[in-house]
Amino acid sequence: MYVDVPSTSGADAPGTRHRWHYLDNGVGTDGSAVKGTLLCVHGNPTWSYLWRTYLAAGLAEGWRVIAVDQLDMGYSARTGVFRRLAHRIADLEDFVGAVGLSGPLVTVGHDWGGVISLGYAHRNRQGLAGVVLTNTAIHQDPTRRIPAPLRLALAPGVHDVGTRATTAFLDVTLALARPALERDVRKAFRAPYRRVADRQGIANFVSDIPADPSHPSYTALTGTAEGIRSIDVPVLMMWGPHDPIFSDPYLEDLAQRLPHADIHRFERASHLVQEDADTASTAMEWLEARSVGNTAPGLRPAVDDRTGGTATNAAADENALSGGAATGDATPYRPLGRRIHELATGPDGETTAVAEMKPTGPPRVLSWRELDDDVAAVAAGLASLGYGPGSRVSLLVPPGVDLTVLIYACLRIGAIIVVADAGLGTRGLSRAVRGSAPDVVIGIERALIAARAFDWPGRRISAAPLSAVRRRALRVDASLNDLRAARPADATPERSDADADADADADAAILFTSGSTGPAKGVVYTNRQLSAMRDAVESTLGLGPGSSLVAGFAPFALLGPALGATSVTPDMDVTAPRTLTAQALADAAAAISATVVFASPAALRNVLATSSDLSADGRTALGRIALMLSAGAPIPVPLLEAVQELVPAAALHTPYGMTESLLVADIDLDGIRRAAAAADTGLDGAGNGVCVGLPVHGARVALSPLGAFEGHSTSDCDRDGGPDGGLRGGSRDDSRDGEAVGPPTTTPGVTGEILVDAPHVKDRYFRLWKTQQDSAHTRPWHRTGDVGHFDADGRLWVEGRLGHVVTSPAGIVTPVGLEQALETLDAVRLAAVVGVGPAGTQAVVAVVETASAGRRPQLASAPLAAAARAIARQRGVEVSAVIEVAALPVDIRHNAKIDRARVAAWSARFLSGGRAGSL
Repeated sequence: MYVDVPSTSGADAPGTRHRWHYLDNGVGTDGSAVKGTLLCVHGNPTWSYLWRTYLAAGLAEGWRVIAVDQLDMGYSARTGVFRRLAHRIADLEDFVGAVGLSGPLVTVGHDWGGVISLGYAHRNRQGLAGVVLTNTAIHQDPTRRIPAPLRLALAPGVHDVGTRATTAFLDVTLALARPALERDVRKAFRAPYRRVADRQGIANFVSDIPADPSHPSYTALTGTAEGIRSIDVPVLMMWGPHDPIFSDPYLEDLAQRLPHADIHRFERASHLVQEDADTASTAMEWLEARSVGNTAPGLRPAVDDRTGGTATNAAADENALSGGAATGDATPYRPLGRRIHELATGPDGETTAVAEMKPTGPPRVLSWRELDDDVAAVAAGLASLGYGPGSRVSLLVPPGVDLTVLIYACLRIGAIIVVADAGLGTRGLSRAVRGSAPDVVIGIERALIAARAFDWPGRRISAAPLSAVRRRALRVDASLNDLRAARPADATPERSDADADADADADAAILFTSGSTGPAKGVVYTNRQLSAMRDAVESTLGLGPGSSLVAGFAPFALLGPALGATSVTPDMDVTAPRTLTAQALADAAAAISATVVFASPAALRNVLATSSDLSADGRTALGRIALMLSAGAPIPVPLLEAVQELVPAAALHTPYGMTESLLVADIDLDGIRRAAAAADTGLDGAGNGVCVGLPVHGARVALSPLGAFEGHSTSDCDRDGGPDGGLRGGSRDDSRDGEAVGPPTTTPGVTGEILVDAPHVKDRYFRLWKTQQDSAHTRPWHRTGDVGHFDADGRLWVEGRLGHVVTSPAGIVTPVGLEQALETLDAVRLAAVVGVGPAGTQAVVAVVETASAGRRPQLASAPLAAAARAIARQRGVEVSAVIEVAALPVDIRHNAKIDRARVAAWSARFLSGGRAGSL
């Protein structure tokens, strides 16, 4: 559509009119009801075509969507005049006036269209109902150079050739899409810019970048940047973190200026986030959740201010779903660090609080009094550098004494600890740190080298002393010892319970998931929720003052002091569980006369593998263990029974949980045996999966049945596995490959997505609004992304991940039970069951790891295939193909999880006769 608009911006001669091109989905133009209008403004060098999905989404949801081509861009008029930022904001006002738009109005912007739309929003508050932003920037720090690609585009000799004389700037921008744009889409984006004269606006836009305060548009940019601080309408920011131009520092700047904004990072997306992810559906969902626009009486959803989740009447009786004690039990809030202070000031102040084993020499040990003093000293040092409530502190320090001190020092001053596992690898760890936008990074030298190499945000503090040369090279401001020294040596230690006044509902921690089911997600906990986690562990497992714990699992390095338990970190790399040997475990146990051990399944396998090297004293130390805990992946009974021989006096527990809720259910070896016996007798609901027991103290568990499961093929899906976003699909970036949509139930034998409600469930995901919305849309439940069922005794069985459910013509197939059955075959070491083909008609494929498999994968031998199919038929499943491989892709670092999505995609290629490549 076109409209002639008089120009009042001051860029043109009086009386000038320009022809504007725009797209309009026409909602409400016939007099029908409309929720409001989205005014979409593109950047450089795109045009209104960028917003085509928004026009379609608005049509479906009752929103009028107008996407405008800025002057000199797209199919709007070429004015022949250099238009500055101030002119473009006024131009947009002229257009809105000419078209006759009125509230409720939501501005939507991308790239420099984001700046211009914000300028419009700042100056036109009347009728403004909301603001939506995608990758953009509103402020250029004078001390920080503009991104290198823009510096190149502005360089003399490059600027005109790259932006106007050729299509280079346009080509590079389109090439940023992830995945690559289809040919017809690229052609459409290029269409308005075929001739050199058509591209003058692209060149002018680049020239108008306010690179420093001397630029003519710097004042207009700064005025808008400061003005938006008072915008109080709902704001949504959707970001592609791989953008080489509008990178994370610009997002952080916007977040500080608009602190009430909802943010969603599409972790795989780049600059053209609208092309890389389904931002249109996310925007529509957000408009509904935040009640933006005209909502019919009685239809306005109840909005949770923190999560953005909407209330639901899910036809579930609260009392009928209480597998454990009801959420919101009467346990009073006690700050996480309270026990450290209490024990430090009590008669046990000189007893051991934390210990750390060393490869050589004696362990490093702190008493409760020493721990409390060290926490106070480091807290004072952090405060002296200006950190306090709300500061984000990324801790890249291995579990041990220093990490313990840092965690509780941060909590004492109200700072938010950010913890990401080094096992994420360099790229994954970098994504996590950059995404959390820390104010300071405290790390070992290896982490600080990565911080320097990848330009992570925040100041840097070294965990260990560094030479002056190394400090300068790594841009380190201080060391942990410097923090300790900030308090005068002769000062009397402050024994006040400094964290007693910590805001219970303030953010306390961002803990990143393992990344084994997709990009690691930051999980936000408040002080109250961390304390509830401690209480759940104490009540369920009986840990507390007097307990002595070997923490071979990182979360318990955090919780040990909070429980009042003496804890020791064994000599191992906690991010590589296979580095824990039997003797190292025994040495750690002996150091504190430990009665409790927590180690991952992968660690226990190596402990068993090295048990022949145990000394007599080591066996004695392990003989004193009364409680052995292991979690993170299914643990076969034979492995548990072998571990039992090593710790004969121990009760073996396999609690089930996740980063979002450390404890959900618990069971011991005897309970597993009873559950297996019930399954063998065919009792209602038993079998088909891993039994994880009954809900823990304070937790309720229910299921959302898969009867109405909306499945998708996993052969070409994203490898997120959930709950990384998009429960209802549609996003190329964050899909979960299906959704359980039935109402919550605890009926035995019904398979569904596992739902959890407990005081110690996470508060939300950090800057993942869509992911949080999806995980919490069945309030008050957190949707775990795991699939399982209850047996007749109320025990929970886990059958796999929601994203790995196979939707065959005969019905839904969950993988874990069948995989375990296949692994009983003598020839099979490991099995993965996946679906290949379109949803609803998927073929069930078994990929088995055998010792006899050659380097090249092959269809299984006739005897093995027949045996596998016979086992599957006993479970009511028809297996279409059995493939033998030498090794399945297993994430040993993160608790031996099979990458089923990868196996599914590979199997589809292999069975189609294409080049499958290596698995």
